[in-house]
Amino acid sequence: MYKFLIFAIAIGMAMQSCKQKTSDEKASGSVKEVFDNYYEERLPLYPLEATMNGDSRYNDRMSDDLTAAGKAKLVAFYKKYQTELAKYDREKLSDEEKVSWDLLQWECNVNLEGLSYPTELLPLNQIFSTHLMVSQMAGGTSLQPFKTVKDYENWLKRVDGFVVWCDTAMVNMQKGMKLGYVLPEPLIQKMIPQLAGMDHGPVKDHLFYAPAKNFPTTFSSDEKGKLEKEYAAMVESKIIPTFKKMHDFVKNEYLPAGRKTAGFDALPNGAAIYNYYIKYFTTTEMTADEIHKIGLGEVDRISKEMELVKEQVGFKGDLKSFFNDVRNNKKLMPFTKPEEVIANFNKIHETMKPNLKKLFDLTPKSAFEVRRTEAFREKSASAEYNPGLADGSRPGVFYVPVPDARTYNIVSDESLFLHEAIPGHHYQISLQQENKDLPEFRKNLWYSAYGEGWALYCESLGKELGLYTDPYQYFGMLSAEMHRAIRLVVDTGLHSKGWTREKAIQYSLDHEAESEESITAEIERYMAGGGQALSYKIGQLKIRQLRSKAEQDLGDKFNIREFHNLVLESGCVPLKLLEDKVNVWIASKK
Repeated sequence: MYKFLIFAIAIGMAMQSCKQKTSDEKASGSVKEVFDNYYEERLPLYPLEATMNGDSRYNDRMSDDLTAAGKAKLVAFYKKYQTELAKYDREKLSDEEKVSWDLLQWECNVNLEGLSYPTELLPLNQIFSTHLMVSQMAGGTSLQPFKTVKDYENWLKRVDGFVVWCDTAMVNMQKGMKLGYVLPEPLIQKMIPQLAGMDHGPVKDHLFYAPAKNFPTTFSSDEKGKLEKEYAAMVESKIIPTFKKMHDFVKNEYLPAGRKTAGFDALPNGAAIYNYYIKYFTTTEMTADEIHKIGLGEVDRISKEMELVKEQVGFKGDLKSFFNDVRNNKKLMPFTKPEEVIANFNKIHETMKPNLKKLFDLTPKSAFEVRRTEAFREKSASAEYNPGLADGSRPGVFYVPVPDARTYNIVSDESLFLHEAIPGHHYQISLQQENKDLPEFRKNLWYSAYGEGWALYCESLGKELGLYTDPYQYFGMLSAEMHRAIRLVVDTGLHSKGWTREKAIQYSLDHEAESEESITAEIERYMAGGGQALSYKIGQLKIRQLRSKAEQDLGDKFNIREFHNLVLESGCVPLKLLEDKVNVWIASKK
């Protein structure tokens, strides 16, 4: 068994009574101020995140996370709040304040550790990258608001910061080339067409000009005319030259320096960097070897369940042949238009609605919708959820890439909706944002092991929600779970065991029904963002284990809606804190 991080650390200030507050109530109130101040002071340091969270005060700013000065500010910020927390005796706080104290301590510790590594030397990649996020915002239909003249002016200022960010990124990449911090060559290859799509006109057809083609009806003619000129100048004199410069640099200088190796273990101090990402994304102290072994065991278990489905549908070949049949089965590719793909997800939602109340009585108020992924990033994107806002000004959006509707395979659509949409990310994130009892810094806190673990757990609820009546859809769920189990094997293989990209691709092809194109994109995703892919299965296994323990210990007293409330009500927490909370609940119910 692995050991978890110790989150609850008593400060031991009891002997310093002269420095203690005169009552628990005062101490409690003061620590709440620490939580509030942390949230307020953090926002300008992460302005893109502030925009994502619906705070418009910093919509004209770009993050400064690539310069030495910017990193120094972040280090000083987290050290300051380590000091602030140390002023309070944790044991004298309320139960919910103890959770907040533990979470803030974790945030400071894990971010300071991350800032000790030179990750700024790898600022760009093909999937998890600021330049892609900013480009998505540029279209005017995503996170950045374009409702007022000030909104439009804010974006012009943010673009100025983005140009500086891009220049800094290229300087850092040149430094990385000298020090051995460069991306694997296949990832660089994927970036080149992304950059090429932004490095030319016509200006009025450019993505960054799009907001100037969709003004609110309240704008006057003078306002529209002025902004049209400013946006055209911005695209022509700033955005196109910046992307042209990046494209030429990446293609002509960075690509020839690209690594032939696939994993972080090939980087200087790469093993330590990967161990950090394991801790960051799983919120545990598990080792790469432990996770690799769990993955192998899960792949074996799920393979046996897949064999049963293969027999149920009457397929007469081995499991690998069945994968190929599922990949190429035209009956599982019934669509000709992207709109039909979107409509199918809405149909899945309607089917499960009557059964949701059986499993959940805590549901979000936030609006929700399904959209097709934007064309500029569709070819390299995965299905994803973008959070809405608690005030209703922005819905939660489930984005679905449909590069070619005719080859779109529906085998995993039901499990995908449960994961990315309802009751997965939409329920969990929206309820966290809407919870008025949480300090502000916790309303948008994200721990991948909890958030992705919850979403993967939700995939197992399909039969309880009236789905998976088609054995192929149930096989799709098993395929999705297998996909996450494979991640434990290939992510650790790539980053700690010297696996090649090709070996990881072949392992996936041997054990799941995804297409080779999809698997290749996934493996390259793990190469770019090592550790993140581990969080899904590690979190799901913990939540499923906690549910099984509660069902066994409580018997007739177990209530599934109460259990789901318990898991969801405090928002994202590290797995050890969730386990402690469930154990206390079980004891109280007994």
